[in-house]
Amino acid sequence: MGTITRSFANNITTSGVLLPASLTNNSIANVTAYNASVATGGMVLISSQTASNSASISFTTGIDSTYKEYQFYFINIAPRTDDVGFTFNLSTDAGSNYNVTKTSTFFQSIHSEDDADTELAYRTAQDLAQSTGEQPISYKSGNGADENISGSLTIFNPASTVYVKHFICNAMTYFEANASYNFFIAGYGNTTSAVNAIRFKMSSGNMDGTILMYGIV
Repeated sequence: MGTITRSFANNITTSGVLLPASLTNNSIANVTAYNASVATGGMVLISSQTASNSASISFTTGIDSTYKEYQFYFINIAPRTDDVGFTFNLSTDAGSNYNVTKTSTFFQSIHSEDDADTELAYRTAQDLAQSTGEQPISYKSGNGADENISGSLTIFNPASTVYVKHFICNAMTYFEANASYNFFIAGYGNTTSAVNAIRFKMSSGNMDGTILMYGIV
């Protein structure tokens, strides 16, 4: 014990403060909780919303400078109208207007259940070029019980007043003739104003489903 005690004592200042060298992966045992001010990394659930025959889901609070990255997970988004797209748009005025100018790319992979149809294709009808319109996440989504949409959207540093706002999205749906459709979307909101709200909606009609918003530490 003498050696251990002397080693520990050598890493304490005269005012009783532990030096950095005293803290290693093995120096603290049985920690069950950290002070709230200690950043431990990972995902922090900020809020969740569930649509029930709703026109849209909007997040108008919680998107700020607290986190450099925000992730949205949409789970079983089911349109009430057949043959429509799931979309999002951004706001710089807390949701009064959703009209941020966006440029994006959109491509998809396809595989049918009978293995007859496979494809990897770019979709010019779903990308944007300096448009304030809705950014498609999916298209031609059906209103059948098994034709819902799930996936995620990541927005980077939305509170920045220096940089444009990059986003990456990946979505999955069962589509038309018994096929798996995987959509890949990426782009940027071409604004140096802080983005502080986001809205998800169908291109037409209402929807059901849940969307979760996380901050990434």
